[in-house]
Amino acid sequence: MSLPTFSVSEINSYIKRKFDTDMMLQSVIVSGEISNFSNHYKTGHLYFSLKDDTAAIKCVMFNRQAARLKFTPEDGMKVLVFGRIAVFERDGVYQIYAEAMEPDGAGALAAAFEQLKKRLAAQGLFDEAHKKKLPFFPKRIGVVTSPTGAAVQDVFNVTGRRFPLADIVFCPVTVQGPTAPADMIDALERLQRLGDIDVIILGRGGGSMEDLWCFNDELLARAVYDCTVPVISAVGHETDFTICDFVSDLRAPTPSAAAELAVPDLSSLLMECASLSDRLYGAYQRRIEGERRRLELLLSARNFTDPGRFFDAEKHETAMLTQRLKAAGERYLSGQKTLLARTVASLESLNPLSVLLRGYAAVSAGDKIIGSVKEIEVDQDIDITMADGVLNCRVLNKREDNNG
Repeated sequence: MSLPTFSVSEINSYIKRKFDTDMMLQSVIVSGEISNFSNHYKTGHLYFSLKDDTAAIKCVMFNRQAARLKFTPEDGMKVLVFGRIAVFERDGVYQIYAEAMEPDGAGALAAAFEQLKKRLAAQGLFDEAHKKKLPFFPKRIGVVTSPTGAAVQDVFNVTGRRFPLADIVFCPVTVQGPTAPADMIDALERLQRLGDIDVIILGRGGGSMEDLWCFNDELLARAVYDCTVPVISAVGHETDFTICDFVSDLRAPTPSAAAELAVPDLSSLLMECASLSDRLYGAYQRRIEGERRRLELLLSARNFTDPGRFFDAEKHETAMLTQRLKAAGERYLSGQKTLLARTVASLESLNPLSVLLRGYAAVSAGDKIIGSVKEIEVDQDIDITMADGVLNCRVLNKREDNNG
């Protein structure tokens, strides 16, 4: 009996059908350490092997699935690969066709965390200049957390005790698992659309790194960064840090601490207001008392007890000015008298009457003064003015002085 002969292609095709019909191999989760990692930059496909202490298996992740990775695979990183096992018929090689991959164990998670942290920091998502200040008196507070955990009750209790005037808008979400990032992103968007939220608290109680891993999601981190409302990240306990802590506007170690940071303590404010009121009243009383003593001191001064003394200097000054003015007036009048006497004397020397007193006379005909014999005709009436009167005369004859 002779055995049938098969070609290589037939054998590979047969084996491939076996793999493809084995339902167990259609959906597997394989844990292992990455080795021989290669990123085909032109296509975006990832090629690597998964190994443990005794064996290895080839893996491929095509670019569409690789684009959804939230970390950068590296040699030596422990991961969980989700996918199917099938045969690459051309080479006769079976391999894992990876649909998804995530770090496995605290060491791998820590490496993925540091990778994302470094990348987002380089892009400026952690810059202090971008962080928004919290309002001092928030009217409405958005809370994004699980409805079943203790975190929401802590926030309600602390807020109600410290500042019962604020309203709380609660958006229940899942805070663990693969759907948690999308739930929280949706809650942030809904709170922003309300338009009257003053601050948002995003968080949950403590847990392992795996439990808190959804808060290291890159899309969630970018949603917190882009949020128009100030966000307080309150994830886990004081020693727990997530990417949301770095990208948020303020990080609180616990949800209770976040509530304390979000609202002021009303009782403390009232006590402070009372203290300030007392201090203000005391300051006014001290000011009034000081001004009263100052007024008493001013009123006890001699200028107020003896008002007349206040004008003594002015009186003395006025008397001196009056005396100086009188002396100046007398000197001025004396000078004017002397000047007047000189002027009168000068005018007197020019007075025609003075000439008449010395025996001379003035001859006039009507209003005209006669200064020459030639101006008078015989039988003309003339007036002769002397010092003590006027003579009315008629010219009987005239004799001219030929030497004149």
